[in-house]
Amino acid sequence: MDRVTADPERHFGGLTSGRRLRIAQVAPLFESVPPRLYGGTERVVAYLVDVLVDLGHDVTLFASGDSHTRARLHASRKRALRLDDTPCKSDVAAHLAMLHDVFTRAAEFDVLHFHTDLLHFPVFASIAARCVTTLHGRLDIDDLAGAYRAWPAFRLVSISDHQRRPLPRANWTATVYHGMPLHAAAGPRPPGEYLAFVGRISHEKRLDRAIRIARRAGLPLRVAAKVDDADARYFNETIEPLIDEPHVQFLGELPEREKLALLEGAVALLFPIDWPEPFGLVMIEAMSRGTPVIAWRCGSVPEVIDDGVTGFIVESEETAVEACGRVTALDRAEIRRVFERRFSAPVMAKRYMQVYADMMAADGGATADLARIRTAS
Repeated sequence: MDRVTADPERHFGGLTSGRRLRIAQVAPLFESVPPRLYGGTERVVAYLVDVLVDLGHDVTLFASGDSHTRARLHASRKRALRLDDTPCKSDVAAHLAMLHDVFTRAAEFDVLHFHTDLLHFPVFASIAARCVTTLHGRLDIDDLAGAYRAWPAFRLVSISDHQRRPLPRANWTATVYHGMPLHAAAGPRPPGEYLAFVGRISHEKRLDRAIRIARRAGLPLRVAAKVDDADARYFNETIEPLIDEPHVQFLGELPEREKLALLEGAVALLFPIDWPEPFGLVMIEAMSRGTPVIAWRCGSVPEVIDDGVTGFIVESEETAVEACGRVTALDRAEIRRVFERRFSAPVMAKRYMQVYADMMAADGGATADLARIRTAS
């Protein structure tokens, strides 16, 4: 991840001046921050935390002890849960212990920013005005509406407008799209001769579609993906026979650098999802390398992909195959420029700074220095 030090004003457009905020960022404990391998929420938290530190804010990250951050790290657990081979462990107990630590220290912070869904609501109800919660998951789940009605004071941030649809009356304060580091802007290189699928192997991600599309398009498919225990049966029965096909290369989970190199070399990323994707981090990971995305019209996809510019939005395997033949005509340098304008980590941090400023103003903290941390209109 890149540190922005030489000219922060150029990257952050005035956000470096004004009050130095004391911010708690509370991450899930399932993965380290950033993850060693697969992991979306914890990776986004890592990007946000590092930019806030570069802006000069006093940030404390509550996360697992194997995290790496430029903020102060408060580790309530030594290792992230998924890669901890301890035979008996409790996800709920680990998170409740961390939330107790955050609550004990709450008076130290101006802003408490949670990325733990709604688990913290009962603990922090008395100080909800100082909390903001980014929801990273799908919301079309039974019982969620009742739970959010029970704690209406908590301000919520969505990661796409589409994500909000199941809970239209929730206390939404903003939509903030994910962002990732600018990295070195060396310029996109000519692609290789393969398609890429990156993410998690599960029914809703539809790797089976990607394999058929690649076969029909006459292109190899390189697959960098993890298999959760919950998806093991789907993998064994549906996917494993397909990845034995000669045009498919299964790479397993890749570290970030290798994953980005895979995306950079691809003709396109295939994103053939079959669920209401809240955001889809891999789409902007591809765009950051200048790689176009061929994605199903589902969930957040129309908000992230500019059809005909950064990729193609499709609704069938036939149109996806046809898009594979057209995708090389897209301007990979323009795809990178769109990423920089819309989905860089500095852009994400700027939007969150607006959320913090609005929250503090509504909580009676409006002062002259608050105005200086607000974004330009």
